[in-house]
Amino acid sequence: MRQWHIAGGRRLLIGERTLIMGILNVTPDSFSDGGEFFSRDKAIAHAEQMIAEGADIVDVGGESTRPGGANIVSAAEELDRVLPVIEQLAKRFDVPISVDTTKAVVAHAALEAGAAIVNDISALRFEPEIADEVAKSGAGLVLMHSRGTPGALHGLEPVADIIQEVTSGLRSSIKIAEGRGVKRESIGIDPGIGFGKSQEQNIELIAKLDQLVAAFPDLPVLIGTSRKSFLGRILADKNGNPPPSEERLHATMASTVIAILKGAHIVRVHDVRAAIEAVRVTDAINVVARP
Repeated sequence: MRQWHIAGGRRLLIGERTLIMGILNVTPDSFSDGGEFFSRDKAIAHAEQMIAEGADIVDVGGESTRPGGANIVSAAEELDRVLPVIEQLAKRFDVPISVDTTKAVVAHAALEAGAAIVNDISALRFEPEIADEVAKSGAGLVLMHSRGTPGALHGLEPVADIIQEVTSGLRSSIKIAEGRGVKRESIGIDPGIGFGKSQEQNIELIAKLDQLVAAFPDLPVLIGTSRKSFLGRILADKNGNPPPSEERLHATMASTVIAILKGAHIVRVHDVRAAIEAVRVTDAINVVARP
């Protein structure tokens, strides 16, 4: 068993069971649930539901990174979206709150408001100063591999060797984080399914996730496949039309189970109840299957 160190001197056990991170998009334009939880009351109510269903972490995001391009949100607008929600959740629940942001000023304010983890989809590429805020607060830091620039994280030409690319990119980001004072026991990593990868490479990353786990044996590995476009393409009908994101639940659970069997420690999902059931069964089998 390992411990992931997050803000407030808290520790999350890694390896005892798979942890569930519930997604809370406080945005009008997210690919899967844009606008559904944009109002603060609806956002808080949905977080309450996810916590009641068993979420171990609630990940609050105020800027969409959907395929096809999303509007770049100012720090002020992002703060207006996420801070009231984080403040309320941190006051009312013991479940750790994560802020999904690439902006240091948002990370700082969110941590002050009670967030315990910063989930940076740029892995410090956009604003390495996020590491300074994490180091000062003792928060957890998720470094997600991605390619491209703000507002253009998808549709890039694929690299030749995606496993090497992700491993190398994450090593570079970890070095930056540690160089700015983030303790290694506070760092988690995410291969970034869907961010600058081809359809085949998304599938390859899940199939070979155990290689990434082996490359970073002391770090928790988080993965998010929930409702993503690569699943829609697999499920497309004979005319090539993918089902809408809300109809990809079973595909999400299949990819989630495989990722856990390949070594994932934390799964990031929209549908917490379904994930809880899938994870419990997978973990029970995994315990027996481990050497």
